[in-house]
Amino acid sequence: MSRPQEPHRPFFHFGNPFRMISPKGSHLSPKLVALLNTFEETLAGRLRKLNPKDKDDVLSLSWMKLAMESLCGTHNDIKTLISEIDLPVSDWDEKWIDVYLDISVKLLDVCIAFSSEISRLNQGHLFLQCVLHNLDSTSSNQFIRARSSLDGWRHHIGSKNPRVENCSTILDKLVESLDLPKVKNSAKGKLLMRAMYGVKVLTVSVCSVFAAAFSGSAKKLLDLNVAETYLWAQAFNDFQGNVNGEIRNVFSSGRFMVLKELEAVDGIVKELYPKIQDGVGLAEGKEFRSSISDLESKAQKLSQGLDLLTKEVDGFFQILLTGRDALLSKLRSGGAVSDQMLAGNVGAQVVR
Repeated sequence: MSRPQEPHRPFFHFGNPFRMISPKGSHLSPKLVALLNTFEETLAGRLRKLNPKDKDDVLSLSWMKLAMESLCGTHNDIKTLISEIDLPVSDWDEKWIDVYLDISVKLLDVCIAFSSEISRLNQGHLFLQCVLHNLDSTSSNQFIRARSSLDGWRHHIGSKNPRVENCSTILDKLVESLDLPKVKNSAKGKLLMRAMYGVKVLTVSVCSVFAAAFSGSAKKLLDLNVAETYLWAQAFNDFQGNVNGEIRNVFSSGRFMVLKELEAVDGIVKELYPKIQDGVGLAEGKEFRSSISDLESKAQKLSQGLDLLTKEVDGFFQILLTGRDALLSKLRSGGAVSDQMLAGNVGAQVVR
């Protein structure tokens, strides 16, 4: 895929990752090294799976669903890792916890913004149902209603969602949190911070792609520069370059819709609109009926895809929410991190 053709947001540099994994006074045992390598290799595999083989796969609803599944899956990997290294909450640095709580709130806000936009797009399906219902008749009044519903759909889809527009500010704050924390005299803590960094990079990158898609603006995209010393660095750079590059190419061509299923519906709407204006005389034509059938199938595919994506975003939200509750509960009790706690604590922890 070609590289971006328009100005974009600068790369962010995060320094040497080994500065925090192997300073004086700390050493990773072979077991911890093996756990870390397994985690990073799994993350690399998830990134390669997300890297689209065809540019037309970029920002299809099925790809976005896969992206959310990858986030949740990687959060589960962190849960497993924390359980295996057996790091008590009492050993967590107070600074880590404060930053984690702040970042988890920001991610909850991002999830709410995405859920509201998916819901808004799905509401547009009501306009399309009205169009299809009214085009079942050859009455001129029904055609007028169908045209009105198409106008309503175009206005609804073309409007902006303030919550999504505000995502850029939140994402910029999340980028600031990516800088590696200093960990002293704790091999497990260093391993945890390094692993969390990988999931934070994936989370911020995916969220920036979603924000760009939902806002219709390539300005929402973030370009993150990851040191080559991570086992997943090359997979991430390939993923980021292909996905961000294709999205920028789409926008530079003058298209404001990058969601494939939404664009497909919009194409049929643009095709039908002038035919409806020409009157009921076309209603019995084969080409006209074919356009209606095409609209029905594409509208259904869009609605189903949005429903599936809603479930994934809602699931990610619940991971973040229950994670905060679980960590706060453990902090109050002063206990260690248990498997039961981690079952709901993964998502928020990884974005420390």
